[in-house]
Amino acid sequence: METQLMRHELDALEAVVLSDGVSSDSAFITANTLPASLTEMQQHHIIPVYSKDNEPLISHGEFIEATMEVVYQLFPGETVLEPAVRVSHPVKGRIPQARNKPAKDLQEWEKTLYYERAAFVIEIPTIHDNIGGNPLSLTVGGVKAYNMDSLHQKKGVDEHFKVFIGFQNKVCTNLCVWSDGYVADLRVKSVDQLAKAIADLISRYRAEHQLQVLAQLTNYYLTESQFAQLMGRCRLYQFLPTAAKREVPPLLLGDQQFSTIARDYYRDGSFCRQEDGSISLWRVYNLFTGAVKSSYIDTFLDRNVNAFDLTSGLLQTVQGDRNNWFLQ
Repeated sequence: METQLMRHELDALEAVVLSDGVSSDSAFITANTLPASLTEMQQHHIIPVYSKDNEPLISHGEFIEATMEVVYQLFPGETVLEPAVRVSHPVKGRIPQARNKPAKDLQEWEKTLYYERAAFVIEIPTIHDNIGGNPLSLTVGGVKAYNMDSLHQKKGVDEHFKVFIGFQNKVCTNLCVWSDGYVADLRVKSVDQLAKAIADLISRYRAEHQLQVLAQLTNYYLTESQFAQLMGRCRLYQFLPTAAKREVPPLLLGDQQFSTIARDYYRDGSFCRQEDGSISLWRVYNLFTGAVKSSYIDTFLDRNVNAFDLTSGLLQTVQGDRNNWFLQ
């Protein structure tokens, strides 16, 4: 990731710095999630086990730790912020000695807890760029949702993860993730396999290429009528006949997201329309990624990538390179 990216001047011998700051001080995802910390997970959350042999799954904490270690190894000399973590779907329990107590009488030490789903981002702020007046920082992260695993099996079956590398827009903490920096269904059996897969993804990723594509979005605009047609078509998509839908690029966002996008077209402080009603594709893209933050943990990365795919298709249409059902 040599540069077209701007970097701070760092001593060549300087080791990775773990900053006092935390990646994404404001939430990178909002729907049905709570903030958590790696320390909290390590010290207070129990770890799910396979029912047939009582062997533990790879925990959320181990996933985050493995990712951090890979980031340290592959980005020597860069500043790496502490992970920002969001969790959802708590699974509560109690120790056996408290089995007969009313819930209101339970002491904290008698309760057990883990979260079925967790998402995290690790920001590398010394690898950054600026697009459309918005500062972007390189970010690595992932999602682990135990509901995707077969807990009734024995240790040794595949465990499922989602991992990504991309950029985060620091104006709004929206993630900019595309398919070249994303593995939607990573299946591994051990932490070592997990770390290797994360390293492989980061090594393949071309930051300059993604930034070049994102920068193009600032140069092309939709008129107010084109944006209105886009919103209408997006709402029609889910009702298309099956045969017709197969001819259209997939769309993973739903009505809740499109209501947010339509509202923010007029009201968003950073990405709303211009006075004549036109809006750049860069702003359209950020309206989409902003709306995606209201998705559940296990779907928001897929929707984020889908937002890029949709905007990229709009770009090709505006450039005259292809027809697009969403903007005819």
